[in-house]
Amino acid sequence: MRLTAIFVFLLQVALAQGPEVPHKMNFAGITLTIRDDARREIQKDVDALTQYPKYFNIKVERAKTYFPIIEKIFQEERLPDDFKYLVLQESALIADAVSVSNAVGFWQFKDFTAVEMGLRVDKEIDERMNIVSSTRAAAQYLKRNNAYFNNWLYALQAYQMGAGGVMRAVKDYESGSRHMEITSQTYWYVKKFLAHKVAFEGAVKGEGEIKLLAYENRNSRSLHALAKEVSVEEEQLLAYNKWARKGHIPHDRTYIVAIPVQGEARQTYASVTKANTENQKIGEHKKLDAKPALATQADKKVVNGIPAIKAEAGENAATLAKRAGVNLSVFLSYNDLSIADPLTAGNYYYLKRKKNKASANVHVVRGEGESMWSISQQYGIQLKRLERHNPTLSSTTLAKGTTVLLASPSRVATSAVQEVAVEVEREEFFNWSVAPEPVTASISTEIAVPVVVTPTSSEEVETSKGAEVMEKDKTDQNNTSLISVDVVVPEFHTVAPGETLYAISKRYQVGVMDLVNWNQLKMEEGIKPGQVLKVKEPEGVKEDQRGEDTGFIIYEVKPSDTLYSVARKYGVTIKELMDWNQKKDFSVSTGEKLKIQVR
Repeated sequence: MRLTAIFVFLLQVALAQGPEVPHKMNFAGITLTIRDDARREIQKDVDALTQYPKYFNIKVERAKTYFPIIEKIFQEERLPDDFKYLVLQESALIADAVSVSNAVGFWQFKDFTAVEMGLRVDKEIDERMNIVSSTRAAAQYLKRNNAYFNNWLYALQAYQMGAGGVMRAVKDYESGSRHMEITSQTYWYVKKFLAHKVAFEGAVKGEGEIKLLAYENRNSRSLHALAKEVSVEEEQLLAYNKWARKGHIPHDRTYIVAIPVQGEARQTYASVTKANTENQKIGEHKKLDAKPALATQADKKVVNGIPAIKAEAGENAATLAKRAGVNLSVFLSYNDLSIADPLTAGNYYYLKRKKNKASANVHVVRGEGESMWSISQQYGIQLKRLERHNPTLSSTTLAKGTTVLLASPSRVATSAVQEVAVEVEREEFFNWSVAPEPVTASISTEIAVPVVVTPTSSEEVETSKGAEVMEKDKTDQNNTSLISVDVVVPEFHTVAPGETLYAISKRYQVGVMDLVNWNQLKMEEGIKPGQVLKVKEPEGVKEDQRGEDTGFIIYEVKPSDTLYSVARKYGVTIKELMDWNQKKDFSVSTGEKLKIQVR
């Protein structure tokens, strides 16, 4: 009898301890090695979370109810699924949870942050308590953080302390790292998250007692009327939709209503499905679909001996690869693309691997917006080969006049005689020195190439841009001159596939927030390949535009302005605008003068 009692006691103790923290675990594609000191800390949190089965199981049941919706949104937003455990850490999936700092809802947004992320927050509607709206906003916020660091672990840390806080606290962001260590020095919020992942990961599998259906509402109506329409109890509908603070749904936008169902509830399923189908027919715009047939000959051309196909409006990599009859992963590899990179209608994309050599040896940038990737596509030369020939230009925006080597420097130096046009003076001799336009902060490199002068019918021949022909001994038998290539430190940068704001800021030695402010970026949208960014500080605001306070300008509110639009225009936050102007709410009036600090 005594032995049985001891056995039961030990079993209860073992169950109360919960899962064991492993030495290695995966988070968002990163392999984490957890050192013993950190394991002990995380294990204490895991044990605390699982100590009381009653309360632990309540959270598990909530997770089983809400996780299917969260997982679907994360999949649509291309956010790692592991972040779903963060909502348990933030609010325990309590819709109207409020923190001591007045953060509200599932994902604990403060009001000004929620408004910046596109959520409606007022006396009638608070989308921070809407599982669909707030989850999508949280996904975009996390993606915005990752745009700074290219590291999901620091994106997680920034969710609590802000991107600026992480930048100040962390010296090396380990951009793109796939292996990291967790130690006692790791930020507490990260270790707390890992404890939630360990505690709940094995417990939340399977279906919950209550399922949630997403009902797309486009009309003004009450939850009372909706409850009757979909055959659910009004009290239960109100409990899962606390975001409609007065029990009424307005028609200013489409709101997703969570419809709770238990068991089969066939009538409810049928009502929701029918309503969503009708709403989609009314509200959705027709999308441009790729042609299902194989590409015609008119869509194709050959570049550098490689077949290429022209992209049409609305196509992405998957649809174009299907139309071309090429495996998607192979197509992406041929064109140095990722699955998330958009295609440009009218541009050609390769159907076979690009070559190591191009038909030319040198390319001179003629316009803005050219990048190493666009040049590799233009000539059908492998991007990695192009970057190897031009190590100082890799992944940068190329200024007008920049010379890009399409072959190795040794091959360029020994290649056949290249014609370079020079200016012919009206005097009796040739001026072999062509002065370049004055530039600031330039880097000069020299490439030896042969130079010949070809006769023309005009007295003047246009000088090739981007090259300076240095004076050389006229008796040189090889007529060889030095071309000094001026690579101007650019004002603009064209985003290459795979680049992040953090990588760009490091390349140009500027702050990430400087790039955000100079370009008025909407960080929830991230940056995209081909996007042109300012990488130099723009000229300051004229003195006569400044307010009385140093560093501030005065902005007069226009009829179409909102506090949100003004904040976006000047790259500041709504909270900063409210603080600078001592505002107590989000309202602005036409003609109102707002102080805005220039950064």
